[in-house]
Amino acid sequence: MDLEILQIASNTENNKIIKDHTHKAVEKNPICGDEMEISLKVKENKIIDFGYQCKSCVYCQASASLLSSTSINKSVESIKNLSNTIENFFKDNFANIPKEWNVFRQICDKKNIARKECLLLPFKAVSKALKLKNE
Repeated sequence: MDLEILQIASNTENNKIIKDHTHKAVEKNPICGDEMEISLKVKENKIIDFGYQCKSCVYCQASASLLSSTSINKSVESIKNLSNTIENFFKDNFANIPKEWNVFRQICDKKNIARKECLLLPFKAVSKALKLKNE
């Protein structure tokens, strides 16, 4: 296992439930059973708080940790674009990740291709949450 993935996953600052969330989604990986719940507080089209809860592997936890810390104080549109970029990274033969999202190169690596669904689960949950209003 990659030590860098473990280090990223160990940052659990945003592993929390946001009770006054404005957006929420639950996503499950049918392949391995990982579960991810994302709750967001959005104000004036900007993510001001991000919480996640998961029952998942360390790859999914690392992805959620990195996504949560990166999303706070970013526009909804920016995070939607990031989600599309990361999904396309795995779909399009490791497409380039723009410099503004370089931090995601830590998890988006060819060596992690076998864990792609685990890494994408938080992004799918965020995309779902931002499409839906409060559940």
